[in-house]
Amino acid sequence: MEQQAGARGGRDLSRRTVAQRLDIPLEMARHHGIPPFWSADQLAAFLADPPAWYVQSRANRTGKRPVWVELQCTICGTRETLRPKKWWPEFSMVSCSWHGADELPPVPEGARRREVDGIGAFVGIVDEPTS
Repeated sequence: MEQQAGARGGRDLSRRTVAQRLDIPLEMARHHGIPPFWSADQLAAFLADPPAWYVQSRANRTGKRPVWVELQCTICGTRETLRPKKWWPEFSMVSCSWHGADELPPVPEGARRREVDGIGAFVGIVDEPTS
């Protein structure tokens, strides 16, 4: 969530937003002293001349697993950015937890559907082939 800056009139970015834009975990942002709010100019300056810890972090990325994922409800388009969990299966789609199963697209022919709860405000939908 972004907050309106006081006298500067610009918009400050929350630490979470900065972590998402830097593609680093929120814990790493805290550990390295990124304050609760940064201006867009501070973020641009950071990216223009990144500290050694950030350069090393980027070099260590294997690319196997994203740090952040943006999920979008198949039904209403609501979006949420979350840290993916190791236990998440590959989702066919996600929907807000308040939508009913009858609002989802039909189950594909030759597949069965299961729901995975606890995906932020979403339910993960997995359509698996029936063998």
